[in-house]
Order: sequence, then C-alpha cells, then structure tokens
Amino acid sequence: MIAALLLASVIVPSGQSFAFSTTIVWDGDGPIWCAEGPRIRLHGIATREIDGSCRAGLPCPRPSGVAARDHLVVLLDGARGATRDGHIRVKAQLRCRSFGSGKGKRTAANCSAPGVGDLSQAMIGSGYAARWDYR
Repeated sequence: MIAALLLASVIVPSGQSFAFSTTIVWDGDGPIWCAEGPRIRLHGIATREIDGSCRAGLPCPRPSGVAARDHLVVLLDGARGATRDGHIRVKAQLRCRSFGSGKGKRTAANCSAPGVGDLSQAMIGSGYAARWDYR
C-alpha cells in the first residue's frame, strides 16, 4: 500500500512514515531522488547551494555547497557515479517521516540511514548544515 501511495503522489502526506531507496542527490539538503517516486528535502536544515551562494533569509553555513553535498553522499554510503548534469548517484535505504511539502514538488522529511541515524542531525553535527525551521 505505501509503495502505491509513493508512486501515486509526488508529495508524501505530512505525518506519513515511509521507506525508500535513494538514487540521486543534488545538494546537501536535497533533493534526494527516490526510486519509488518522491524527491526528499531534508527537514530542518539549510546548506549552501551548489554554486556556493546562500538563499536570502536562510542560515548560511561556512562549508561550500559541493562540500555539503559530498558529505551527504558519504552518509548515504558513497557515490556510485554521476549524471551528465552533475547529480551524484547513490544507493542507500532510508526511513523517513514526512512533514509535507518541502517546496518545489519535494517532500520535507526527517530521514534516517543505517549506521548514521538522523541525516539532518548528522549534517548539523558535522557543520555542513545549519538548523533552519522553515515552517
């Protein structure tokens, strides 16, 4: 049933817990593409953009956007190659809880990875992300 829900819906409803297989990462706070359909934005954090900029009104951690993305990739068990447009291929199993829309057809979610735990907390704890509650 949950697989059907994910395939049918781009945004996973708030409060819904779900598991998925990662396929591609763009930057340190997402999106993380899921084999099952949705794109995830890690809830409660902000990282620099890939070009090094920071969005107005968001916290701006010191590490570059590329460094933040690369750290998230390590947390997701390492890179499996890259796409032509610079997205990094990954393969990890995550368990998440949705907070609803993460803007731009993304699901905002707290996600945990085996051996890492909460990805948002891991990104904040390592200094690659800053806490940001956009709700």
